[in-house]
Amino acid sequence: MARDHPTPFGVDSERPSTARIYDYFLGGKDNYRADRDAAEQMMAAVPESVATVQSNRAFLYRAVTFLAREAGITQFLDVGSGLPTQLNVHQVAQNAAPNARVVYVDYDPSVRAYGDVLLSTSENVRFALQDLRQPSEILADPAVAELIDLEKPVAILLIAILPFISEADDPDEIVAQLRAAMAPGSYLVISHILDDPRAQAIAATQRHARTHPWAPRTRSRIGSFFGDFDLVEPGLTMASQWRPELAAAEDGFAQAGAGTPDAVNWLLAGVGQKR
Repeated sequence: MARDHPTPFGVDSERPSTARIYDYFLGGKDNYRADRDAAEQMMAAVPESVATVQSNRAFLYRAVTFLAREAGITQFLDVGSGLPTQLNVHQVAQNAAPNARVVYVDYDPSVRAYGDVLLSTSENVRFALQDLRQPSEILADPAVAELIDLEKPVAILLIAILPFISEADDPDEIVAQLRAAMAPGSYLVISHILDDPRAQAIAATQRHARTHPWAPRTRSRIGSFFGDFDLVEPGLTMASQWRPELAAAEDGFAQAGAGTPDAVNWLLAGVGQKR
């Protein structure tokens, strides 16, 4: 049975956290009973929940590998990053480009509490406690300004975070502000839950568990977030089907996520480039 570790200052262990639920799905240890109970409710409602999270994480691995290895990107802004876990963005990026710089952005205090220790291991990694709903605050954050030069190509990662932005919060304007701040040659990476009965079932359990519920969207709606950016082949597709050849054979974690196309057919992903 999992045992809870001491709770860092400012962290509410009695209320489920989306970041910690995600950590639990990935086999991490930075979660509490409330998070595990909520995660189990989601798995009971939709057994593919774990496979979806693994597929999402594996897509992140492949997208960052592509950007650092093939596209020559050395600046990454990971918005809604969640807790540090296996194959973090800076580890994957720096494996391909040792000089890569990464700023993680999240508004959950749990992420800062557990992330600072890991992120302090590299001078090219920073964390910004900011909310995606305030893009101008993200772009002006000192941690971002220190490592990210917006006059040069950058990759902005919005991995499974836009589903938590309701229409009332105007996600179009949020993403438009981020796109406008990016230099030509930059890339926008998005993964997003499709409007599907299984996604709606999980959203219902999220509301019951008092976590921030999803706002699943249609394929065309998700595609609109790329604006006039050019989609990299194979375009907007199921996350598990985006460049599966980039999952190295020796990388068991990435392989596990890449091998679930049939089970996970309600998670879209794509990478767009600004010309």
